[in-house]
Amino acid sequence: MSFLPSKRTDTNSSKFWQKYHFFMLLIAAIVIKQLPLVSIPFNWLESYFHEISHGIAAIVTGGTILRIQLFANGAGLCTTQGGMAVVISFSGYAGATLWGWGIYKLASAHQRAAQVFSVFILLLLICSVIFWGRDILTWFILAILAVVFLLTIKLKKINYLQGLMQLFGLLILLNSMSSPTYLLDGRHIGDGAALASVTFVPEIVWVLTWFAFALLALYSLYKTAKHKGALL
Repeated sequence: MSFLPSKRTDTNSSKFWQKYHFFMLLIAAIVIKQLPLVSIPFNWLESYFHEISHGIAAIVTGGTILRIQLFANGAGLCTTQGGMAVVISFSGYAGATLWGWGIYKLASAHQRAAQVFSVFILLLLICSVIFWGRDILTWFILAILAVVFLLTIKLKKINYLQGLMQLFGLLILLNSMSSPTYLLDGRHIGDGAALASVTFVPEIVWVLTWFAFALLALYSLYKTAKHKGALL
């Protein structure tokens, strides 16, 4: 008598994962966000993509990045020179949302795409250490994030990397959804206040816009996952 699992059981497990993996990863991401110590690197990750998005917006609109700072509590600061202030200020939260959405989509598209994009992010982190980091704490945080992506690249099974990248994408997306709400603290500082001072559009409008954009991105991923599940 054999107690080895049948191929049919393996197939059923695979189909179950393919059908419900989005919800399982989303639940895992929500749980991780509630764990004080475990969530710290992922808060750093969202903060990094937020700040690098400011920097990319500055470069695209004719400016430069002077420095990127990351702090232990998950906050960050990108100091730029030149460029379009409105685009730069808007791009932080919007950019983090696009990074999270893009990471998930690329990882879902193909297992090799997940590996290639993981290498790209690793190289971007290394460039950030070399060109834009100016203090020990920022270098330390960037090094931790680089090690995380280096370890994911070293995974022997590409499908594990694919799942991890999808989880990273959802965590970045969830953080980019919740982070703008911290601007509503009555202090009128940050990206929302900067945009309000330039455009005369109230800060809360910008906060709601960023929140809605992140929610729309999450819904887009859900619709794609639902469509794939229906095809099984």
